Amino acid sequence: MNNKNETMLIDFYEFTMANGYFNSELKDKIVYFDLSFRRVPDNGGYAIFAGLESIINYIENIKFSQEDLEYLKSYNLFSDEFINYLEDFKFTGDIYSVKEGTVIFPNEPVLTVRANIVQAQILETFLLLSFNHQSLIATKASRIKNAAKGRTVLEMGARRAHGISSANSGSRAAYIAGIDATSNTLASCLYGIPCSGTMAHSWIQMFESEEEAFRVYAKTYPNNTTLLVDTYDTLRSGIPNAIKVIKEELLPKGIKDFAVRIDSGDLTYLSKESRKMLDEAGLTNCKIVVSNALDEILIETLLNQGAPIDIFGVGERLVTAKSNPVFGGVYKLAAIEENEKIIPKIKISDNPVKITTPHFKKLYRIYDKETNKAKADLITIYDEVYDEKEPLTIFDPVHTWKTKTFESYILKDLKLPIYKNGKLVYKLPTIKEIREHTKNELNHLWDEMLRFENPHKYYVDLSQKLWTTKIELLKKMNKNSSI
Repeated sequence: MNNKNETMLIDFYEFTMANGYFNSELKDKIVYFDLSFRRVPDNGGYAIFAGLESIINYIENIKFSQEDLEYLKSYNLFSDEFINYLEDFKFTGDIYSVKEGTVIFPNEPVLTVRANIVQAQILETFLLLSFNHQSLIATKASRIKNAAKGRTVLEMGARRAHGISSANSGSRAAYIAGIDATSNTLASCLYGIPCSGTMAHSWIQMFESEEEAFRVYAKTYPNNTTLLVDTYDTLRSGIPNAIKVIKEELLPKGIKDFAVRIDSGDLTYLSKESRKMLDEAGLTNCKIVVSNALDEILIETLLNQGAPIDIFGVGERLVTAKSNPVFGGVYKLAAIEENEKIIPKIKISDNPVKITTPHFKKLYRIYDKETNKAKADLITIYDEVYDEKEPLTIFDPVHTWKTKTFESYILKDLKLPIYKNGKLVYKLPTIKEIREHTKNELNHLWDEMLRFENPHKYYVDLSQKLWTTKIELLKKMNKNSSI
């Protein structure tokens, strides 16, 4: 089976539900599903939305082949009418979403699908996998870039990624979030990400001596020379040989851009000692690159210890989000349409975090007019209107006595129409535009939200009208389920 457009990447129960709906009176029922997540990875202060372009590409190319349909027929579960429907399947609904690269928070309706129940169900798996994986990697990458304090960070995790698509989409998500380049050549080709890479230890081992290995490389790539100095002994062999080759092969050509890379050992100690040796040799402009199982916590520690590192190469702990490898996004029914009216729906649970917020909703961000910093997010029912000239009071949806009133503020509607009646109405930005959007988004956050330990809590509140709707539905459901 060869599905280049990945159409069949659908959980099987989506097909069983869709077939059941299709063969019932619910076939044409219009529904609203929200895409959201419940917790920021690594107990962080924010997350970054990524994966929208992948979702759009999937919808634009969705097509069930005859081979796909024959496979589904083989289960003897689906009606011929449903199979025929899939043969001509096309998304005809609406989608609203925040821009890719937007800072997001738990329990917000990041993306909303309005479509008939069959279509909405079929899209679920791909929407979730794109959102969950790419938002996870983008969020991790943002933390790592933040820890580097303006220094260059290279993503080099393809060989440890969980499969081909994870390697490629992971590189893309990392670049969106601020990582400077990737070692993944295919991702560079696909997305236009800068590509970077020099040598491995095997290069050094292939020559009679470390010095010869360095010299050949410097002659071959004089304008892209980064010498890996820890194959044998970083301080007694690697750095001295690097100094010798740089002075003899690069400086006479007027080349001043070169680096050494340390890939093992005590990176603080080795980088400090290497810096001393390089400076004493007059190579004060020689950059120091380090790699070896780095993440934001280790990078922060290295810099706090005064390690004179210029560039970080980050691999497995970024591309797999090793410290917290699940984003936890969910796709939940929020409303249905009956007689041209939107009827809110709620899912309740013994676990409060799994209780959904009903209705077709808008998502607003409140900015302080003087500082231009984001102060809070407000989720409202779709038809609520606000006047920025009037004070705006919000309240904690759990601790309702906690309120905050804004007098001088800017209110921004974060969600945009992506599809209307099945037609793409959103102009896809370039990856560099998404990256710039992410950078601007992060600039709107307070520094206290960026720290790794106990970040400032950002408030996401419900409007009075939406909160009342939710409480009334909870009471109704509780009454109906009473024994």
